[in-house]
Amino acid sequence: MNDRAMTQKIATLALVVADYDEAIEFYRDKLGFSLVADTPLGPGKRWVLVAPPGGNGARLLLAKADGPEQRASIGNQTGGRVMLFLETDDFAGDFARMSEKGVTFLEAPRHEAYGSVAVFADLYGNKWDLIEPRG
Repeated sequence: MNDRAMTQKIATLALVVADYDEAIEFYRDKLGFSLVADTPLGPGKRWVLVAPPGGNGARLLLAKADGPEQRASIGNQTGGRVMLFLETDDFAGDFARMSEKGVTFLEAPRHEAYGSVAVFADLYGNKWDLIEPRG
């Protein structure tokens, strides 16, 4: 066994979507993510990566559903639980911007011991936390 310390990180998460272009529009235009890659892979397939502003953390691979089993999971990849946590250093500003752009928040902002948080839904209904951790 090698004694050197390993470094690992989760770089990309796959998110099953119904349509590449509508998903890009939501993540880019409503959440402010960057379109990192949009590469054709053959008939009906693309490698589409988006990332939140700042370039830190994992990217999302927008993976178009292929077949009935994958289509059934669109919007419910975690059985109704919050799926992803979008950390920010400007909770009030991001909440206001996202609300103005039509993002659906499922609750009013709340201030917990761990930080400010509000649950929102993506275009398919997956639940996310917008969160600004406490110092």
